[in-house]
Amino acid sequence: MPATPPTLPSAGLLRRIGALVYDLLLLLAALMVVTALATLVTGGEALYPAPWWYQLLLVATWALFWCGFWVHGGQTLGMKAWHIRVRTAEGRPLGWREAGLRLLAAVPAMAPAGVGLWWLLFDSDRLAWHDRLSRTRVVVERPPRRG
Repeated sequence: MPATPPTLPSAGLLRRIGALVYDLLLLLAALMVVTALATLVTGGEALYPAPWWYQLLLVATWALFWCGFWVHGGQTLGMKAWHIRVRTAEGRPLGWREAGLRLLAAVPAMAPAGVGLWWLLFDSDRLAWHDRLSRTRVVVERPPRRG
């Protein structure tokens, strides 16, 4: 995949939130499947209080969901629907290290009512906190013209 030219515009807040809503629904479905499979281990018994291995399994699913999509193609399914893609600041696709750093940086950015995401409304480059901290950029990619 070629590097993203720096001339592509940064994705705005509404486009990012739209993709995030799609992705959270997909992530919820994935977590439900993982939970259903985990109950097989307990013979159908409830996972309450949640054992350490189950909590670790949920965190691993969450991390692999985001990082896996970012590393393999640069976009989640929600990002694909909204025509946005994440790249390094230099325009390269993310590797596992960059994706992990971006995910870790997104936790504090999203925690206090998503203030780190809302920050892009005031940022001169339209970057959220986790974009700046991980040296990544979410860009708008126009779909190819038909016909």
